[in-house]
Amino acid sequence: MPGEDPSSTASAPPPPPGTGDVFGPALDTARRYAELLATDGVTRGLIGPRETSRLWERHLLNCAVVAELLPDRGELVDIGSGAGLPGVVLAMLRPGMRVVLLEPLLRRTLFLEECLARLDLPNASVVRGRAEDMTASLAADVATARAVAPLDRLAGWAAGVLRPGGQLLAIKGQSVAEELAAAKPVLSRLGARKAEVLRVGHGRVIPATTVVRVVIGHGREERAGAHRSRRGVA
Repeated sequence: MPGEDPSSTASAPPPPPGTGDVFGPALDTARRYAELLATDGVTRGLIGPRETSRLWERHLLNCAVVAELLPDRGELVDIGSGAGLPGVVLAMLRPGMRVVLLEPLLRRTLFLEECLARLDLPNASVVRGRAEDMTASLAADVATARAVAPLDRLAGWAAGVLRPGGQLLAIKGQSVAEELAAAKPVLSRLGARKAEVLRVGHGRVIPATTVVRVVIGHGREERAGAHRSRRGVA
C-alpha cells in the first residue's frame, strides 16, 4: 500500500539448505530469532534493512559455527552483544553454558531481554555495561565478540572479564592478519599464551568463518596492571 513502511511487512527469509545440520535441534529457535531480527531488529535500528535477505548466510550461520570452538559447559560473555550476534546464537547451541550478553546501550539491552524471553533461553542473561568496567564483576571462561573493535582494544577488554587461561574468540574479516600483527604488543603485555587465526565451519558454511582465538594467561592483578599501563596510570 502507498505510504506503508516496508519494514512493517518484512520477514526473515527461509533458512538455506544445510542449516539444519548446523543448528540441529535449535533450528526452530533460530527461525524465531531470525524473524525477530528481520522485524523488530530492523524497525529498532539494530539490523540494517538490506541485511534481512542475508540474515542466515551472513549473520546466523556465520555465528553458529563458532560453537565448534566452545566447551559444553562454563561461562561465556559476549562483549558488545548488539542484536545478540553471536551471543544469542551460541546460547541456543550450548544450553549447558551460562551466557552473558554484555551491551552498554539501553535500546539494545531491551531488545536482547525481549529476545531471551521470547526464545526461552534460560541459560542467557543481559548485563548493561562496558567490558572495561566489569573487571570486578565477571570472570568467564570464554569471551566472544563480532564487529566490536580492533583486536588490540578488544583483547584488553576481554582480559578483564576472563579467568586466567580463558579464551577470546573474535569473529573477524579480511583484515585479520593486519589486526593480529598490530595487536602483538598488547597481547604480549597481557601475557597471551596463544594467538591464532582459525577458519571454522568448513563444508558447512561458505565462506568459512574467520575467528581469532587468544588464550589469556594473566591473573587479575597482572591484568589490572596492564589496564593501568594502557590508561597511563602508574
